[in-house]
Amino acid sequence: MHRWTNYLGFLLAAMLLTGCGARKVVSAGKVDSRMTVRNVIRNHMSGTPDFKTLSGRLAIDYSDGENDQSVTVSLRMKRDEVIWLSAPLGVVKVYITPGRVSYYNKLQNEYFDGDFAFIRGLLGSDIDFQNLQNLLLGQAVRDLRDEKYNLSVTDEAYELKPEVSRWLYKLFYEIEPQNFRLASQQISQPELKRLMEVRYQTYQEVEGRIFPEELHIAAIEQDERITIGITYRQVEINRDLSYPYKIPKGFNQITAQ
Repeated sequence: MHRWTNYLGFLLAAMLLTGCGARKVVSAGKVDSRMTVRNVIRNHMSGTPDFKTLSGRLAIDYSDGENDQSVTVSLRMKRDEVIWLSAPLGVVKVYITPGRVSYYNKLQNEYFDGDFAFIRGLLGSDIDFQNLQNLLLGQAVRDLRDEKYNLSVTDEAYELKPEVSRWLYKLFYEIEPQNFRLASQQISQPELKRLMEVRYQTYQEVEGRIFPEELHIAAIEQDERITIGITYRQVEINRDLSYPYKIPKGFNQITAQ
């Protein structure tokens, strides 16, 4: 992967975690072998946390097999409209809307300004703003109501696999029984040797809403592997937020590859 793609991917991965400051850790529940596919999906969909804005600071540990990095970034999100990230001192900023993916890096005097084709290439999946937002909330990246699934019940989770796998990608979901949030989800493209797995370690309750608390990400393409661990600090919901973003003059434009 190219240097700038790795760095931007490092920051974008921060978007796969949400939570809030004053929190109550949610304990694990017990599975019910009598649950049906329909009930599992209905409970999962109905548990989507309701909020207008989200903000916080995320601590990220990143490794690509050659380099290890740790950084704290600021996250701001306006539901269905904007996802904004900023590294310390605004050295790197990311600004994403349903129709735009933009980023600049003051260390390299360069910027990218395009669409979701970049993120699709980065994550190895046909993904859009809504999919990305779902990942933020511990929701299935695809709407579970759009396909038929087979259900398996383990000691710790409900497992959902599509009855018919799409030729472009394969999906797999584990749903925890306490609040029917995701325990993990995988999106893979076997023909291209691509896999993205997001494993949600713990959840928390904030103002009656259930959010992820800690997660780990693995993104694999061919022989390259990126792993990311995320924790968060000072995260709040429903504050009045601004999303300052302006590409500095004189920066060199780069393109997705």
